[in-house]
Amino acid sequence: MAATVTSTATTGKTWDGGNEPMGASYGKMMMWFFIVSDALTFSGFLAAYGFSRFKFIETWPIADEVFNHFPFMHGVDAPMYYVAFMTFILIFSSVTMVLAVDAGHQMKKTKVAIYMLLTIVGGFIFLGSQAWEWKNFIKGEYGAIETKGGAILQFVTKAEDGSYERVKLADFAAHLETDRVNNTRSNGIWFEESSDLPSVSLDEVVKGFEAHPEILVRTEMIKDKHKTVLSREESLVRMKDAQIVVEGANLERNEYGHKLFADFFFFITGFHGFHVFSGVMINILIFLNVILGTYEKRRSYEMVEKVGLYWHFVDLVWVFVFTFFYLV
Repeated sequence: MAATVTSTATTGKTWDGGNEPMGASYGKMMMWFFIVSDALTFSGFLAAYGFSRFKFIETWPIADEVFNHFPFMHGVDAPMYYVAFMTFILIFSSVTMVLAVDAGHQMKKTKVAIYMLLTIVGGFIFLGSQAWEWKNFIKGEYGAIETKGGAILQFVTKAEDGSYERVKLADFAAHLETDRVNNTRSNGIWFEESSDLPSVSLDEVVKGFEAHPEILVRTEMIKDKHKTVLSREESLVRMKDAQIVVEGANLERNEYGHKLFADFFFFITGFHGFHVFSGVMINILIFLNVILGTYEKRRSYEMVEKVGLYWHFVDLVWVFVFTFFYLV
């Protein structure tokens, strides 16, 4: 019987010609694999946010009251305006990326460079806007009181039209002569280090509140899409449980409401911001290669198309983050 000899030798490239799945090159296929895996990661984060919000829906912060700042318009209530601007900039950068990819298909080096530059500028504007938003979120504007049970108490006064307006702690806090020192290593208190002291002490807030009968306490409980405002008598009772002054938000405390809101905000928007920053850095490298004529020599701008896939994914993720955090 003649022996059968099987040859395992292959000719050409493994990823070449007719065996390309859906006509995609190896590089684009790997980018799609990364995008799918990263999409699952973001989906898990947003699902966790959704479950947490549903569980604490009665005390969850109202987005219109948290994200109501706009640059150079101090004191103006502009809910969601700046977030909408950020979203527009990021989506517009996706448009310029599409134009860069299309120009690459037509082998138009100058247009590719121009549209890539516009995409990079849009990315930097978004990152700067997000940093500004983080700064305001961390710093806070009005301040609040955290009770012994962990509830957040805000302060309001009744306007002429019957609505309630927020009041800053500094506007009514009494001035008491006290020596307040941060527990830091520089002060020799290395074993009990604490965060920066608030602008006013708890005693100053309590004394000032007692001296201003027109000021009421607003709890974090939501009723008819509004935070619950207590009567003056109820407010005085709740103030007896006051424990600490809270200004702004961090990973431990949150003047806007439930602590998990701040935790998710920092983690999810920060994770997305890292993706945008990475995309901008990659776009800069591709832009430099375009200027140097690297892809012109290869007679292919596929690298622009691959980084474009990543950039569109980052923009799409922001649409979901925007919907979950700011609109729903």
